[in-house]
Amino acid sequence: MINFLKNILKDQNSSDDIEDNKNLELLCGLMIEAAYTDGNVDESELNKIKLSLINVFNEDSKDVELVIESAVKNKNNSKSLHYYTSYINKKFDEHKKILLIEALWDIVLSDGEVHDFESNLIRRLSGLLYITDVDSGNARKRALDRKVN
Repeated sequence: MINFLKNILKDQNSSDDIEDNKNLELLCGLMIEAAYTDGNVDESELNKIKLSLINVFNEDSKDVELVIESAVKNKNNSKSLHYYTSYINKKFDEHKKILLIEALWDIVLSDGEVHDFESNLIRRLSGLLYITDVDSGNARKRALDRKVN
């Protein structure tokens, strides 16, 4: 009986770990997608992705390093926006989705210029994540304020 309970708890913990890994992979993939929209991912964007995943989404720094490395290698095999957003809509609350949009603005702004394709991507993502234009605009403003300071 004790072994049975241990197995149940072990299975539950491993499924939580798998879920956490999927969250990290999707967040990272989406952030790499945003960074690569202008055709180039530079070091400032990668650093911003890493900091966002660690500080905003409370991910482990070692896991973040591995997932970023994998996502950069596979950036040409990226998934559709619907793939990312359908999962995020199921798993994230509105506040976390707004934090994601804000983090994406931070990444896009980190190289010093906003390409039309980058702003278009974030606008489309905001719509797919059911984030209002006002909330998306406020997220951009907060990111711009941080960039200036």
